[in-house]
Amino acid sequence: MRVLLTSFAMDAHFNGSVPLAWALRAAGHEVRVASQPALTGSITAAGLTAVPVGADHGLDEMVKGVGDSVLSHHANQSLDPDAPGQLTPAFLTGWDTMMTATFFALVNDDPMVDGLVAFARDWKPDLVLWEPFTFAGAVAAKVTGAAHARLLSFPDMFLPMRRAFLTQLAPGPTAGDGERRGAHTEDSLGQWLEWTLGRYGVPFDEEAVTGQWSVDQVPRSFRPPSDGPTVGMRYIPYNGPLPAVVPDWLRVPPTRPRVCVTLGLTARTSEFPNAVPVDLVLKAIEGLDVEVVATLGAEERALLTHVPDNVRLVDHIPLHALLPTCAAIVHHGGAGTWSTALVEGVPQIAMGWIWDAIERARRQQELGAGLHLPSHEVTVEGLRSRLVRLLEEPSFAAAAARLRTEAASEPTPAEVVPVLERLTAQHHAHGRRRPGGTSPSCVS
Repeated sequence: MRVLLTSFAMDAHFNGSVPLAWALRAAGHEVRVASQPALTGSITAAGLTAVPVGADHGLDEMVKGVGDSVLSHHANQSLDPDAPGQLTPAFLTGWDTMMTATFFALVNDDPMVDGLVAFARDWKPDLVLWEPFTFAGAVAAKVTGAAHARLLSFPDMFLPMRRAFLTQLAPGPTAGDGERRGAHTEDSLGQWLEWTLGRYGVPFDEEAVTGQWSVDQVPRSFRPPSDGPTVGMRYIPYNGPLPAVVPDWLRVPPTRPRVCVTLGLTARTSEFPNAVPVDLVLKAIEGLDVEVVATLGAEERALLTHVPDNVRLVDHIPLHALLPTCAAIVHHGGAGTWSTALVEGVPQIAMGWIWDAIERARRQQELGAGLHLPSHEVTVEGLRSRLVRLLEEPSFAAAAARLRTEAASEPTPAEVVPVLERLTAQHHAHGRRRPGGTSPSCVS
């Protein structure tokens, strides 16, 4: 079959789709990856075939122009619908309005959508797999009749928030298939998608938001309740297009507990601010009987006033090669870093401060496999005391090992491919539904 993957141009959102794209190619399927031109190099560096569409989005320019205030609505805000007093009607309305205008419609702008639809009409994919905020993928699938699914590589806080938002707009039961009832005049996301699909003569329904199903790479312990079909899949670390080289020093076992410190790659390559003070993090570790490997870019290193003797600075190293040698990791809360540490069974200190990073870190702490230190609460003593706990209390390593086992129990991307084949045959508008079929065991 022909499979079209799509993500807006940001490596952190694209990287999670690469192992499944490899598995589909290895199974003999045709695969294309469509995005704005800025992502072309990352797609081809992953060994995949790129389809540049539209023009580069203006997300970085918007953040740079507006400043940190554009993120203040979400800073240190829980997105858990079950947390009392958190997702108020005022917050949800502001979230829907702001996110649609400054993010969803920006990274799925008209040139991106038009280019993706034009390619899909020409290439005629059987299946479209879309990064969960790249709604252009759902639009292209609905216009062309392709089956389509969201591909998640981080806990899905979006759909529970969406359901809570629609509930507060229209109290009472919703349609069984998730479709909205009534005219939601304040539903900015729904209005934008309705207008976008309307340009192609296609009516809007909630499937443009939810997909026909989801492929979820997050272990079950971190998945919010879902009212739609979900295909679980094991997360396979892919650290992006930078050189993945194992240096000589990493081949020698450490003589002291090794701690990885990383603030991620997104802050290096975009205008999104890094809320974690680099100098403070290293000061908190100075003097501990540990070996620290800190992956910091040139701009981050320029912020350092002092590098402790127990710290090794490296520009980049593949985390899936480094973390098996580590006793702990201190990081910014990013999805790729968090997921890689989880599947490697490494206890974490996550300094999550925005969006789903907060929920990942909090849930990790609830499960005993790490500690959450919100960015605005970071102090030398606060970080140091938490790291000492992580290293000295064996319960953290034991809980991290349990999560590693849980993650490894999910089917691999290769094992998921036949499931996608069956679901595509069921959902493709031009395909033939297989009679008497049953849901595969990894669909929940």
